[in-house]
Amino acid sequence: MRKPKRATAAKAKKGRTTSGSQSKAAPKRSAPARRRASADDGGKEAIKATIRGLRTKLKGALRRVSELEAAADTDFLLDIPNRRGFERELQRAIAYMKRYRASGALIVLDVDRLKPINDSFGHGAGDEVLKAIAATLTRQIRASDVVGRLGGDEFALLLWNLSETDAKAKAVIFEQAVDELSFVFRGQHVTAGASAGVALLGPQSDAARALEEADAAMYVRKAHRRHEPRIRLVSS
Repeated sequence: MRKPKRATAAKAKKGRTTSGSQSKAAPKRSAPARRRASADDGGKEAIKATIRGLRTKLKGALRRVSELEAAADTDFLLDIPNRRGFERELQRAIAYMKRYRASGALIVLDVDRLKPINDSFGHGAGDEVLKAIAATLTRQIRASDVVGRLGGDEFALLLWNLSETDAKAKAVIFEQAVDELSFVFRGQHVTAGASAGVALLGPQSDAARALEEADAAMYVRKAHRRHEPRIRLVSS
């Protein structure tokens, strides 16, 4: 009868061991808990996708803003800075000069005979003259310089590190380059010509005042050139 007792004791021990093992095992999540976890994961992914979409839209909006700002500062006909864009560049340049004690020159250049060309051959001819002048001036300057259109037949050039003598000599070069341009409209050769005025730039300069000085100097120069014909037409 003792052997059955030992067998019973062994079974009891085995039962305790099995019960202990089951108690140590991690409890399994119920089906509702698993569904809630899955829903939470799906919600997080949706939020991340929304954030990515918003960031993409923000980048596109910022790019569009930059494009619109650039367009607002650019002359649509000549693809150079307009008055707004040029004045901004001039103000930045003067701020730099004030900080680093640099210098430069501002040249305002006015086309002498654009109105007669427009009146005789139409505004399409005048636009062609303006485009040629803008291209000529751009070829005459350095990469650090700026040429812009202030409006109508008036251009402006921002030149770095020039003395008064060099700036005036440069203005003459610009005049000569424009004077040498020749156009043919309706079988007639036409020249436009230009007059340039100079204002020096430095740490004490003011953008508005510099434009006024260069503009006044340009009109003085234009008065000296009035002996030239308003428009020269030579049959081809």
